[in-house]
Amino acid sequence: MTTDHRDPHGDVAGTPDGAPPGPGLDDELLGGPAARTAAEVAHDLGTGVEFVHEAWRALGLPAVDEDERIFTAEDVRALREILELAGEQHLSDGTVTTLLRSTGHTMDRLVLWQAEALVGDLVEQQGYEPVAARLELLDRLPGIAPVLERQLTHAWRRQLAAYAGRYAVEFSHALEQGTYGQGASGHGTSGQGELRLARAVGFADIVDFTKRTAGFESIELAHFVQDFESGARDVISAAGARVVKTIGDAVLYVADDVGTGAEVALGLAEAPATRGENGVPVRVSLVWGRVLARFGDVFGPSVNLAARLVDIADPGSVLVDRETAGLLADDARFALTARPGVEVQGLGMIEPVQLQRAYRG
Repeated sequence: MTTDHRDPHGDVAGTPDGAPPGPGLDDELLGGPAARTAAEVAHDLGTGVEFVHEAWRALGLPAVDEDERIFTAEDVRALREILELAGEQHLSDGTVTTLLRSTGHTMDRLVLWQAEALVGDLVEQQGYEPVAARLELLDRLPGIAPVLERQLTHAWRRQLAAYAGRYAVEFSHALEQGTYGQGASGHGTSGQGELRLARAVGFADIVDFTKRTAGFESIELAHFVQDFESGARDVISAAGARVVKTIGDAVLYVADDVGTGAEVALGLAEAPATRGENGVPVRVSLVWGRVLARFGDVFGPSVNLAARLVDIADPGSVLVDRETAGLLADDARFALTARPGVEVQGLGMIEPVQLQRAYRG
């Protein structure tokens, strides 16, 4: 392990020319030396070399030359396990690729997110210059990585358990009510119709994001976006809903029932954390409908409608469509006010309804 201490202002003590750590860091992080070629890995696995290259691409890692010794024993173990899982569960090649790609894509973003958070702390809290901070992080990685790895496994298991719990309750109720395998109209469906689930989906969008952030420095912009995303996630999670993705100035969320979705939408419009320290307003939408979950995202007409509704919402307000409003009409917690119809390209005439909390005198 490298033990040099780096000067916060950029000089690296004990390392000529400030050279970064050598290949020993890779050995520590990867659990051993990179000593195998793709052909040797394929031979060990009893599969074709194209599978090795395809798996590597799916993980989002750089292309490998045929004679390049870049694979470790851990790489072989991981690929062997996914092949064994595919055989046991009768998974298609496409499904195996999707499993690998989902992991690679998520880890790529997670590593960047966590590493830059640690670099930011070194710069802002410990006085390092940016370059020195990144080199210092490399020195510290062997001690940090095991902790983050355990945190990752813990969070993944918790999320998987939450997923299983939600679906166990939902489909148990559907079986009891005799509605399992029925579409929104109550008729039997087949194919992808059975994969689409009824969900409340919506967007929260910062008003005038580009104008508000035009003069920000990079760190100031990062803090602004982080404050918004963190505040929105807290509101969404506390209500029992989930963040699907964040898109800089917007958050896409999903809830399992329309009432929870409405609480989330109003919470996002009201919460100081999502409005920023200077009262930056957001606009919010909510639509109930069937969505198809793929690639960590959700798709369907209701998602498209929610995206259009948030665009026409007033700052600090929540808009729903007429069908969603009908589902909320008998809920005493909410008040609904029809707005003039709006012609939207691709969707035609939509009839927005403003969602508010019911007055309690």
